[in-house]
Amino acid sequence: QVQLVESGGGLVQPGGSLRLSCAASGFTFSTYAMSWHRQAPGKARELVAVSASGGGRSNYADSVKGRFTISRDNAKKMVYLQMNTLKSEDTAVYYCKANWLSVSYWGQGTQVTVSS
Repeated sequence: QVQLVESGGGLVQPGGSLRLSCAASGFTFSTYAMSWHRQAPGKARELVAVSASGGGRSNYADSVKGRFTISRDNAKKMVYLQMNTLKSEDTAVYYCKANWLSVSYWGQGTQVTVSS
C-alpha cells in the first residue's frame, strides 16, 4: 500500500523557519522524483520544489528560491522541505508528491500558517 505522510507543519511568525518531512512507503522510493506542492485558500495548487530521482539538481519556484531547500534520503525513504525566512504568502497546505513516468502519488497535506 502506497503512503506519503507529511509532518512538520504549524504556525510560525514571519521570518521564521519550519522543516517539513514526508515519509514514503509502498513503492521504490529511489526511482521516483519527489516534490513539494502547496495550495493556498482560493488558489490553484502550485509546485514549490522538486528533487530528481537520480539526486540531480533540484528546482524551485521563483517565489521560494533562496529560502526553501528540498532534500531527500533514499535510504530512509524521506523527503524534506526546509523553509526559511517565511512570509505570510507562504501560508498554504503543503503536499508531498511522488512521480515516475505517468504514475504519481500524493500525501494528505500539512498546514503551514505564517502569521504574527
